[in-house]
Amino acid sequence: MAKAIDFDARTLLPTPEERLATGTAGGADALLEAIELLQVLHERKVLHTLTRVVEGGGGLAFHALEVLNEPGSVRAIRNLLELVKLLGSIEPEAITTVSGALADGIRAGAQRVQHRQQIGMKELLTLSRDPDLGIALGALVDVLRGFGRGLREREEYGNAPTVPHT
Repeated sequence: MAKAIDFDARTLLPTPEERLATGTAGGADALLEAIELLQVLHERKVLHTLTRVVEGGGGLAFHALEVLNEPGSVRAIRNLLELVKLLGSIEPEAITTVSGALADGIRAGAQRVQHRQQIGMKELLTLSRDPDLGIALGALVDVLRGFGRGLREREEYGNAPTVPHT
């Protein structure tokens, strides 16, 4: 009488452990890079945020509330909104003009520092005849004048915030 042959197809296929060992050996460099990336993401708390996003509604909402509960978050949001209002009230051409001129001034100042050039009394006295300095000082005086007027008007009409003295 013939005996039945026990055949299990699963024995011919590699086990998950064998597949993992083969894959690990072949992709060791990629795995090391992936681990380094995961470590950086973990250190910068990106993984924490991504976990909350993947968890969906509750996790993400909880994470957002955690961030908003930190000291200064509400103040930072209010300051950001005020900054947006301020920038919205200024004409783009004015910002372009002033920011370009400011960049030029910073470059000139950096050059003076790089060359260790100090200003002497004679140069200070001759600056009053410099047309570029006259324009810059005029612009600064107008900015300060407008700033002071705005502060005075806000104080008169009750819009000035009370700032505690520390």
